Amino acid sequence: SPTMLSDKKYNEDPPPAYADVPEPPSGYRLALDVSSPFPASSKIMEPPCFDIDGSPVYVGSAIFENCVHPCKIAPQLIPACRVPYGGVELEHRGRYDLLPFDPETMVWVSTSRGRIPYGVNPVQGGYEENGTSLYHAIGVVDGVRVPGKAGMHLGGCSVPFNGVEHTITRNYEILCWK
Repeated sequence: SPTMLSDKKYNEDPPPAYADVPEPPSGYRLALDVSSPFPASSKIMEPPCFDIDGSPVYVGSAIFENCVHPCKIAPQLIPACRVPYGGVELEHRGRYDLLPFDPETMVWVSTSRGRIPYGVNPVQGGYEENGTSLYHAIGVVDGVRVPGKAGMHLGGCSVPFNGVEHTITRNYEILCWK
């Protein structure tokens, strides 16, 4: 006779385990723009950096027409989104995405000269107009940890601080998945 679902065998077997769903390559983000209220701290977790005055600074990606660039998001500044671009700290007034830093799934990895250390999986931060990948980075300027962008083609990282794009080629960090 055909096996029925009510047979003892089916009632005793545990259901199959759910497969782990991997993070998207760029992580879960909160879409914002200059008119958006800043998200509650419960949604954005602890900031990975603090400005010279001790105020929080977050990691994000600025959305442009033909590219997406990793940026810093400093809620105390107007506008909050700042991009290292063209030698300056560009005040971005378009859409940007805040990436909550989750220490359970993410880690900052030291590197130099645009390299991605062997065995790590960097969080995608954006891309240039030609499609070249950009990653989230933190560089130190005047003793302050500042979020910015890194890429192999940049030979280091670029961070926006005090109105200027600072280029750091040694001893900076890139954001990676654990």
